[in-house]
Amino acid sequence: MSQHTDVSAAAPDRVAARGARSLGGRLPGMAVAYLQALPLMLVLAVFLVVPILTIVVVSFWDFDEFQLLPDFVLNNYADVLGSAVTWKTYLETLKLAVLTWALTAAIGFWVAYFLAFHVRGLIWQTGLFLLCTIPFWTSNIIRMISWVPFLGRNGLLNALMLRLHLIDQPLEFLLFSDFAVVLAFVHLYTLFMVVPIFNSMMRIDRSVIEAAIDAGAGPAAVVWNIVLPLAKPGLAIGSIFVLTLVMGDFVTVRLMSGGQSASLGLLMANEMSLLQYPTAAATAIILLITVLLMIAALMRAVDIRKEL
Repeated sequence: MSQHTDVSAAAPDRVAARGARSLGGRLPGMAVAYLQALPLMLVLAVFLVVPILTIVVVSFWDFDEFQLLPDFVLNNYADVLGSAVTWKTYLETLKLAVLTWALTAAIGFWVAYFLAFHVRGLIWQTGLFLLCTIPFWTSNIIRMISWVPFLGRNGLLNALMLRLHLIDQPLEFLLFSDFAVVLAFVHLYTLFMVVPIFNSMMRIDRSVIEAAIDAGAGPAAVVWNIVLPLAKPGLAIGSIFVLTLVMGDFVTVRLMSGGQSASLGLLMANEMSLLQYPTAAATAIILLITVLLMIAALMRAVDIRKEL
């Protein structure tokens, strides 16, 4: 009886000892993992978290014609959310973002599809893929400015169409318009859609496509029922890139619209030029929340962890 009691009393001690040894074996590994992630965490904290927190703080400050006044007021958010100009600018920015997203998604999908399924050989795929990156060898501003002599009233495109008698007078909407802004956005950001979609398509098992073809599926059915669903994670990642870049862009809108179009980025730039930093900060926070909601909706619709 006493021996049984001793064994029963020693059992919890042995369990605790095994748990301590197991925890002791895991702690060094966990410590190493945290130490490896520490530099990246510090970089993110210094260059991402701290600036965002600073913008949040400044968005509640007050200001006058000459200085910023540290305070806690809601006037900036009330002015931004209560302004009809702000809502109109939001709608204009969303319109540009949706148009750009639709065009870049369509172009990016078919370019990636061609590279992944119709180009034979890794060398050719790599070469054509690098060919798509050539425009990135120059700055965005130079690529945007290059459209001006092509799209202008007396530009190459109008001159060619006049010579071919396709039009009777130069087309005015080609430059300094929403058309020019969307065209520049598509030119600048299509590659951000091509890369993740191409990466998703390269992971598709070719035997699945061959089985569908053997079962009688045509090319359209294969694309719609197999390629597109399996490429959705890449499409979602590309959409996040394009939408976030377009929503915050103001240089493209300013140069390509000639001041005829509005965007939130341009609105914030104008507010900062007038030294209205708290109002610009409030606009930035609302824009950040809007973009995060859009990203959350995309992540709810598509599991992008398949690409990670």
